[in-house]
Amino acid sequence: MEVILRTHVPKLGKPGDVVRVKDGYARNYLLPKGLAIPANRKNLAAMERERQIILAKAERERKKHMSLAEKLESLTLTLAQRVIEEDRLYGSVSAQDIVNALAEQGLEISRKQVLLEAPIKTLGEYEVPIRISPEVIARVKINVVPLEE
Repeated sequence: MEVILRTHVPKLGKPGDVVRVKDGYARNYLLPKGLAIPANRKNLAAMERERQIILAKAERERKKHMSLAEKLESLTLTLAQRVIEEDRLYGSVSAQDIVNALAEQGLEISRKQVLLEAPIKTLGEYEVPIRISPEVIARVKINVVPLEE
């Protein structure tokens, strides 16, 4: 089945693209979620008119995401944690800890956007990637220091 994408779908295409997908994928996922519309003559004509609007909206979103990425890249978070022996932490620094620290800075990021491979368990400096959008990934500097009691 051919469909016209209304939004960016990872590994499939960007808004306005006409793609061929399996019927079940289109009927059960793309069409009910509003991610795509069937590619018929009427929709193709309407989509050509909407294409410029969608592309302009996507460009505005991209610029907004790029400005957020620049803010995140320039930021260095310092997280104080309890230490048990040498440089090992009593607990660990998780994605939620990073989200909370960013919220204190006034930046709203969800936990799913933080691409932390494993919790941080030692003191030091780290670069943690944050996926702002499918195309934009920013790296935040995290400095884990001992908690002074």
